[in-house]
Amino acid sequence: MTGPTRDFWKERFATGSTPWNRGEPNPQLDRWIAAGTLAPGNAVIVPGCGHGWEVAALARAGMHVTGIDFAPNALDLCRQILERENLDAQLVDADVLHWQPAAPVDAVFEQTCLCALYPDFWQRYAAQLHAWLKPGGKLLALFLQALRAEAAHGFIDGPPYHCDINAMRALFPATQWEWPKPPYPQAFNAGIERTELAVVLIRK
Repeated sequence: MTGPTRDFWKERFATGSTPWNRGEPNPQLDRWIAAGTLAPGNAVIVPGCGHGWEVAALARAGMHVTGIDFAPNALDLCRQILERENLDAQLVDADVLHWQPAAPVDAVFEQTCLCALYPDFWQRYAAQLHAWLKPGGKLLALFLQALRAEAAHGFIDGPPYHCDINAMRALFPATQWEWPKPPYPQAFNAGIERTELAVVLIRK
């Protein structure tokens, strides 16, 4: 596999080398929940769920949540948060490039998975997201802005990998997804000193 492997991510979580971990849910998720973008009873998938703060926030808001990660120790951390609050969610140890839900869902919260995948796998992942969602389902995406100087010389540097908005428009084309008009809200992650563009795409 090109790019980060399962062992790479296992080592990151085992050593606590996870600077992206806010220690709380992404504030943009709280805003989406408060605005009714997601509703109680919705079935929501969180790929690359990591520590699980967003899994817990969605479960707390009354949604049916499936958290996916292929680092088992990440799922252990997520499970601990759920148990502390007596929350219920399904946790799956799986590769997001191959896993399929039993039935299409209402929403996917995409925060850290796309930018963690080597770009060669982005088209496969985008196809997965489209297949996971019902028609009219929502992809709540936080596109990480991680442009580095090396990109000017053709280097692909990461993770995290830069989710350029032009690349995102090509990856999630208007023939398959309904895009909102910019400007898009921004969420700042102080741990990695990066900004995320918050975009809600509707599956056609």
